[in-house]
Amino acid sequence: MTNEAPPVVFVVDDDPSMRNALSNLFRSVGLRAELFGSAPELLQAKLPDVPSCLVLDIRLPGPSGLEFQNELAKVNIHIPIIFVTGHGDIPMTVRAMKAGAIDFLTKPFRDQDMLDAVATAIARDRTRRKDEKALSEARSLFSSLTPREQEVLALVASGLMNKQIAAEISLAEITVKIHRGHIMKKMGARSLADLVRLAEMLGIRRAKA
Repeated sequence: MTNEAPPVVFVVDDDPSMRNALSNLFRSVGLRAELFGSAPELLQAKLPDVPSCLVLDIRLPGPSGLEFQNELAKVNIHIPIIFVTGHGDIPMTVRAMKAGAIDFLTKPFRDQDMLDAVATAIARDRTRRKDEKALSEARSLFSSLTPREQEVLALVASGLMNKQIAAEISLAEITVKIHRGHIMKKMGARSLADLVRLAEMLGIRRAKA
């Protein structure tokens, strides 16, 4: 078990009976649900910063579910979406899935199909959040390096040996070794492979001559 806050399922559907049914379903398996009658209601709410997913009706007052999916992408909100509809068609399904939806369920759907889709969506969001946190931490560590250390890191990550790096930037080999030691410590890298992985994550590349 971890100390992670419990996940939340956001439900956006203009049918109160559907919202209540979904809320009861999610709560029956220990999931927290937050309910909204329209897309603007969700945008106006203060959403908890926890692993989550969105169960979204296609046909809504105001922006449709597909329009709302596009709107979220434009403002860089990457919450996994499960679409539900009573009037699904193949082009609509294809459009939703191409834009990254987890699933597209036609009403009436089986409870287990919804729960399976939600489990997949929350797992994906948990992974995304973990990756974003790791990237943020790596960027913070990289910013603690001096400009020279950042330069050496890029050369190390490109596969150059200490002697080659020394020749490249006109330093003594021992100085390069010292820089590498500082870089390893500051970046929290346990090995060269670990350091190269961090550099790859950050997109660090050797500067073109």
